[in-house]
Amino acid sequence: MERESMEFDVLIVGAGPAGLSAACRILQLAQESGDELTVCVVEKGSEVGAHILAGTVFEPSALNELFPNWKELGAPLNTPVTRDDIFVLKSEEKAVKVPNAFVPKNMHNDGNYIVSLGNVCRWLAEQAEGMGAEVYPGFAASEVLYNEDGSVRGILTGDMGVDEAGNPKDTYMPGMELLAKYTLFTEGCRGHLGKQLIEKFELDKDSDPQHYGIGIKELWDIDPAKHEPGLVVHTAGWPLDENGASGGSFLYHLENNQVYVGLITDLNYSNPHLSPFEEFQRLKTNKEIKKYLEGGKRISYGARAITKGGFNALPKMTFPGGLILGCDAGTLNFSKIKGSHTAMKSGMLGAETVFEAIKGGSTGGDDLTAYTEKFKASSVYKELYDSRNFGPAMHKFGSMIGGAVAFFEQNILRGSLPFTLHDTHLDHAQMKPASECKKITYPKPDNVLTFDRLSSVFISNTNHEEDQRCHLKLKDPELPIRDNLPKFDEPAQRYCPAGVYEVVENDDGSKRFQINSQNCVHCKTCDIKDPAQNITWVTPEGGGGPNYPNM
Repeated sequence: MERESMEFDVLIVGAGPAGLSAACRILQLAQESGDELTVCVVEKGSEVGAHILAGTVFEPSALNELFPNWKELGAPLNTPVTRDDIFVLKSEEKAVKVPNAFVPKNMHNDGNYIVSLGNVCRWLAEQAEGMGAEVYPGFAASEVLYNEDGSVRGILTGDMGVDEAGNPKDTYMPGMELLAKYTLFTEGCRGHLGKQLIEKFELDKDSDPQHYGIGIKELWDIDPAKHEPGLVVHTAGWPLDENGASGGSFLYHLENNQVYVGLITDLNYSNPHLSPFEEFQRLKTNKEIKKYLEGGKRISYGARAITKGGFNALPKMTFPGGLILGCDAGTLNFSKIKGSHTAMKSGMLGAETVFEAIKGGSTGGDDLTAYTEKFKASSVYKELYDSRNFGPAMHKFGSMIGGAVAFFEQNILRGSLPFTLHDTHLDHAQMKPASECKKITYPKPDNVLTFDRLSSVFISNTNHEEDQRCHLKLKDPELPIRDNLPKFDEPAQRYCPAGVYEVVENDDGSKRFQINSQNCVHCKTCDIKDPAQNITWVTPEGGGGPNYPNM
């Protein structure tokens, strides 16, 4: 098929912190040198920020570097952190506060801000467009395009207006080829194309396996009498440890009498009966969380996987024709529960590398190995290196001993141990047969503090064009009922936070695996946690998925 094409100097896939920081930095350098460069950013969400979901306590170090005058420019950093509370939850009624002196220094948030990362990205997009970037929301990058020599040439955007059977509808619009000297992939955790590039170029052959969590989050309006702008609350322990899982929760007081509340569940859990969504609902009944939410109203809901393997799991980030940056590569610092500043910095370093290559006369297609040296000399590298033992210690020893290791490294050594801990287990391979695990009975939602999946998806503003091809691909369509159901009680019914997967009984008593893809909030958990690695998440039509406000 003949397709329209557009050519740019630099193409960026994903309008998150890494991609938009890269666009801004490239254009800053071009302006400073008097050069003209064409930069394009494509974003699958209906608008910039529509698919952005994070806590978020924001460390402004990279923003200070990118835009030293961000306050004058109106960046939406409105709520400085005023206090940190950390609790170990023991049960619904019991919470033990951790004395400040025993908190690992990376958990302190002096100088940080509680923000909507979606709004920060909207602001970054405005800055990029103001400098000349072309930002195209609603266009999903569906395929990587390659030159004859195997180097990356650009991407193909997805066709629009194709029915479930693959036939063009009246609204059919073919995808476009977007070509560039260099393409930067900044899709966020478990990027659809980033995953393919890592495999094709064997970028992770010298790394530990990547590790993931699923973050589930709600935005609440709360009683003004209970609101404390700038308060940051983190917890560990209950309810996850009661079911043999690990992770932690957050509750952040932003402006306008609102709070973010969320739970991160590590995706290395072994009990297939566990439901991260239901664990989050249970969390809200703990007295230290409930006391803020009672009398309030839930406004929005969302879920997103996070890349948390840290330094040990970082892939090579360069390949012929481009770079993989930010959470697509896994630059989040999980010991801080922060990745925005590291993503931004990796994007800025990528921008500087690309600019220098083009300025030096490159026409693209080469492996930007200079990025590797820039990254190793950067603050991000040091930060991630110093935190490299945090995740493996948590996985090997649990949150209490793992937390003690983190405290010893960060507060006593003020660096890291002289050796490196590793976690070489694959998250999906940790699932045990259902027959070996205790069944978990979750309480019914009360629709006051706790809710069901479908009402939650409704307030995520998730929408997909009707009658489009399913974007959740099964390598073997028979496997869920044939293998996963008898062995694992088909865990997709529970690990999906949006009710996408169901086991349905037919009239004759047989069972079938039903995919409600219109519910998908693009969290990518199924792509990560399916024990048979049978599910592949691909991009639906551009503009589909959640539309998060103020998240």
